[in-house]
Amino acid sequence: MAALLLDLTHTSHTRARTGIQRVARALHHELGSAAAAVTHDPFLGAWRTLEPWERENLAANQAGSGRGAHWPWTARLRGRWRRATGRASAFALHGDYRGFLTAEVFSPAVAAGLPEFFPRVAIFHDAIALRYPELSPAGTVARFPGYLQELLRFDGIAAVSDDSRLSLLDYWRWLGAPNPPPVKTISLGVDPMTAVPPAPVRAGPPVVLSVGTLEGRKNHLALLAACDTLWARGEKFELQLVGAAQRQTGRAALEKLRALQAAGRPLRYDGPLPDEGVAAAYARCTFTVYPSLAEGFGLPVIESLARGRPCICSAHGALGELSQGGGCLALETVDAASLAAAIARLLAAPAELAALSAAAHARRFKTWPEYAAELAAWMRGLPRRG
Repeated sequence: MAALLLDLTHTSHTRARTGIQRVARALHHELGSAAAAVTHDPFLGAWRTLEPWERENLAANQAGSGRGAHWPWTARLRGRWRRATGRASAFALHGDYRGFLTAEVFSPAVAAGLPEFFPRVAIFHDAIALRYPELSPAGTVARFPGYLQELLRFDGIAAVSDDSRLSLLDYWRWLGAPNPPPVKTISLGVDPMTAVPPAPVRAGPPVVLSVGTLEGRKNHLALLAACDTLWARGEKFELQLVGAAQRQTGRAALEKLRALQAAGRPLRYDGPLPDEGVAAAYARCTFTVYPSLAEGFGLPVIESLARGRPCICSAHGALGELSQGGGCLALETVDAASLAAAIARLLAAPAELAALSAAAHARRFKTWPEYAAELAAWMRGLPRRG
């Protein structure tokens, strides 16, 4: 057996559809038989391949609202029993594996038990927990310095954007880390879009869509304030939000959203949706807004552009990288005033909206199969580090 080991320790135990989970699921799907999906079972105390219930989590189409890993009590008891009876070694990884790949922000237990297969590669998403600790979950902030140091034990790091790559290298440079592993930017893919319809001609008001988890750094409070300002002055449009709410940092946005709905504003919140529901939301919208302050990549931006829907977003960082190809109205600041001005501008300028849509349609985006192939090819050429 010469399969690649693909770490799905967290993703196989949640139905959340955050960016990290979507990358991990895409790799699992595209690598197919070339990768063996594995998890570090904390109750067994060892790595093992996935069981049927974990594979069902990976295949589930309905998005979950919680990010945490869920282990049924039966799985906990089974792992503990196997460990106590000395059967853990029967489930440990044996064979001629040709490498180890993780797309997750792994736990200290996973880091302590990294399999000894070459090359070991991690996908690096962002260092936002260090850059914006006040907008990140407390547990993530506490975990991140250790995680960034544990990445030094890998043979290569695949960063999802140039911005993420530089942030990791800057941290290691500040840390004084000797001989860090190579870090290469390999931008993410997008699901192929076929027969994308043009923006609908609506009898009612236009729909402005925002897809993304409700959390502090996604800046939904500024978006809601911007839209409320426009509604107050008579602008006619509907705002639709899609995405789960993060328990800690998304609470304020969720409360503001509910207050606006109670006041009768044309605001629709669908929470997390399956893929078909997200596609339907893109199909009915006029354009999208992604008000995030900082991203490692920005999947909702390219998913909007790939469907020919212009996107309002930041002109800086990873989002700035994405906006340079066209189809975006990129802003120097994403505060409430700037967002309100940009939304009003596109609502009032159908010619500009059409030009942005044409620019979006003209772009060529990497697909998930191409991303998986590029990543695997780079892994094969990595030298073994001491």
